[in-house]
Parts: sequence; C-alpha cells; structure tokens
Amino acid sequence: MIEYLAQHLWQMWAVVAVICLILELTAGDFFIICFSIGAVFAAVSAALGLSIYWQLFLFAVFTLISLFWVRPFAQRYLHKGEDNRVSNADALLGRQGRVVETVKADGFGRVQIDGDIWKAVTNEPNDIREGSNVRVIGRESTIITVETF
Repeated sequence: MIEYLAQHLWQMWAVVAVICLILELTAGDFFIICFSIGAVFAAVSAALGLSIYWQLFLFAVFTLISLFWVRPFAQRYLHKGEDNRVSNADALLGRQGRVVETVKADGFGRVQIDGDIWKAVTNEPNDIREGSNVRVIGRESTIITVETF
C-alpha cells in the first residue's frame, strides 16, 4: 500500500486540491483556494517524478504566492462593491417602521421595525402618535431618529 502511494503521490495531491476547492465553496473568502493551487503544482511535480521534498517545497511556495497575489486579485474583482455594504444598526437608515409608543417631540417613544422595537426620538415639533408610519433618518447608539412620511 505504501509503495502504491509513493508511486502515485500525484493522485493524493489531486485529492487534496479537490477537497480544498470544495471547502472554498463553503468559505468564499479565497483563502483555502490558495492551498488548492499549491496542491495542483505539487501534483504536477509528483507526476514529473520529483522527490517528496520538492513537492512539499513547491506546495509551500505556490501556496504563499497565491496568498499574496491571487487572493487579493480575486477579492478585488470578485467581491467588487461589497466594501460599501452596511451592517448592524446602520442598515436601519432609510427603513420604515410603525410607532408602537408615541414619540414625544421633546422625549422618547418606541418604533417597531421588522419585529424589533427601537427607542426613538424625532426632530419634528409635534408628537408622532402611536400607529403612525415613520422613516429612520438617523441613529445615535441604539436610539433612532424618525420622521413621518
């Protein structure tokens, strides 16, 4: 068995490359694919008859090259526009909700947005009555600023 593996080590490197590609599909951050690229070069070197030391060396070198050149290139062009993606509470800006507790002009109230209830204030001179539809125009910590529309 060991003799067979030693003679067909390129197949093992190919399996490592395929497994890394499958794992990359679950991650999507272009990190594991670098190991797959290194394994492909190691498989080619094994098929050419180079020793295990050369295979490991080429695996390490091409994995590092991929990490520093291929990965940034892939992230730049395949994840284009995702840097501007808002998250957490900033995603509330512009959203619409319903007042569940009157928002006082000089105080606080409560607004429901997608099932979550937020503490809210308003810049309007009048109170915003319960049941009114509002839009989020600002956020300070966990307190949102709303206006009627």
